Amino acid sequence: MSIYDRIKSHTQLSVPSDYVKVDTIDMHTGGEPLRVVVGGMPVLEGDNVLAHRRQLKDHHDHLRKALMYEPRGHADMYGCYLTPPNATEQNDERGDFGIVFMHNDGYSTMCGHAIIAISTLAVQMNWIEAVEGENKLKIDAPCGRIDSYVQVEEGKVVGVRFHGVPSFVIDLDQSVVVAGLGAVTYDLAYGGAFYAYVDMGKNNFNFDLSKKSYQRLISAGMEIKRAVIEENDNINHPFEEDLSFLYGTIFLQTDLSNLESKNVCVFAEGEVDRCPTGSGVSGRMAIHRARREVDFKQFLEVESIVGSKFKGSLVKDLIYGPHQAVVPQVEGTAYVTGRHAFLIDPDDPLREGFLFR
Repeated sequence: MSIYDRIKSHTQLSVPSDYVKVDTIDMHTGGEPLRVVVGGMPVLEGDNVLAHRRQLKDHHDHLRKALMYEPRGHADMYGCYLTPPNATEQNDERGDFGIVFMHNDGYSTMCGHAIIAISTLAVQMNWIEAVEGENKLKIDAPCGRIDSYVQVEEGKVVGVRFHGVPSFVIDLDQSVVVAGLGAVTYDLAYGGAFYAYVDMGKNNFNFDLSKKSYQRLISAGMEIKRAVIEENDNINHPFEEDLSFLYGTIFLQTDLSNLESKNVCVFAEGEVDRCPTGSGVSGRMAIHRARREVDFKQFLEVESIVGSKFKGSLVKDLIYGPHQAVVPQVEGTAYVTGRHAFLIDPDDPLREGFLFR
């Protein structure tokens, strides 16, 4: 038998017993990747998603690095672990499952694109007994309960919408001096995570929201984030200390006469969201509601840096702690891109990976 014939007949790799094997399904929502861990997960203790998130951070962070960093991932990779739902005494309110989000710098509190993707996957993997029409999922995220609605037509997922956690404004039209940029006007709002929202029309920048400005957006976004963290002491969630941090900067431009917008989110350690950012759109709905720019039954179409789009709208007003808040709705679509069985050789000196920007 020739070597080439042996190649064709020997297609399965024998995996040594001391290797770590992690199975994933990879997806994208509007171009933003999501690596879903479906096998090889550590057993997590605790009765809620925040406890699982802390345990992953404190004891299993090598797995996040191995899956997010090169050579298996890249600087803008994103992923998630699925966990049991939060414990509750009222069984009718128990969630279907929990989710922990991960990226190049750790573990985020909310991710809309991941909710859209995992809801799509729940149908495609037969994790739920899907029916024609609308299918509801109750997902426990670190920021709270997310109600997701998967639309199925002729057995195929055609779209997902989710109701986010109560979203609210902290500050409007604040100003911070940023090295190289001067005085920057921004809004501060929460949509499952805190963002500084920077309107391009209120600031004089030498870059735009196109792909050619990619590197400039990263550096400016990180500089603004650091400056806001240093100057603004209002980044506090009313009920949970683990949620009280600034996640990113969102640059936006908006034509409210047509309810159309574009935004680019720079989050974590300089990651650029390829999609319009579900939690970012959630915070934007709170801002637009506070300014009376968007009303109920209106839909704001938000475009990303790659041209993909989400729709944002309002579900209801409510009081959330000391804040006047809204429950936002975000709509989008997601797609499977591959299946992987990642192997971690204990003798590999680069087993936890590395990052280059």
